Amino acid sequence: MKSVAVRDIVIGEGAPSICVPMVGVNSELLLEEARMLVDIDLDAVEWRVDFYEDVADIAKVKNMLREIRSILGNIPVIFTFRSAKEGGEREFPVADYVALNKEVAATGMADIVDVELFTGDQEVAELVAAIHAAGAKVIMSNHDFAKTPAEDEIVSRLVKMQDFGADLPKIAVMPQSPADVLTLLSATNTMREKFADRPIVTMSMAGTGVVSRLAGEIFGSALTFGAAKKASAPGQVAVDELRQVLDLLHKSLN
Repeated sequence: MKSVAVRDIVIGEGAPSICVPMVGVNSELLLEEARMLVDIDLDAVEWRVDFYEDVADIAKVKNMLREIRSILGNIPVIFTFRSAKEGGEREFPVADYVALNKEVAATGMADIVDVELFTGDQEVAELVAAIHAAGAKVIMSNHDFAKTPAEDEIVSRLVKMQDFGADLPKIAVMPQSPADVLTLLSATNTMREKFADRPIVTMSMAGTGVVSRLAGEIFGSALTFGAAKKASAPGQVAVDELRQVLDLLHKSLN
């Protein structure tokens, strides 16, 4: 299985990489978050731009990203607009979603751009091509905040992302029981053993699913999301505690 190198980190080798989301709603809060994150033990930062009050103004988004980029230095940045239908803060017309992601990718300031699987097949293919042409990676995602699909369906969605050319297929699901967490972990392991030729990212959300955010190295998830100032999804663990657990599991496995 190939790994994914982004700046100085390699996703898919060793312990899962830790990504911390930025969820500030305005420039003041975002810059404060960025300055705080440079002193935290993390591997990547995700700017959840759907929280940003000026997200509809692409020029302001690009200016904000430039300032964030200058503060974060060599830390990889994931640019994510999470749509309301997948648990995000707002909905965008598809054409606006595509335009935003293409223009940001073209700046070269985002290392990885999130593309939601169910945006539309034509739009997804267009975005993957544009993001790769700009030299960035694609994390393709799907989020189910209501339930955990069957194992076969989870694997099918991850395979579809891989077929689209995603560098990092990602799925997050909501468990209604401990058995649902086992379904997600089993799907992750099946994907790794039978289909994946690149790193994948999976998680079961909320407190019930927290083990899936910790045990990625065992079951096959290469990146996990931790909280610094404010979590962007239910179940995210404080990043310092997350690092301790990941290191413990990594030592136990090697």
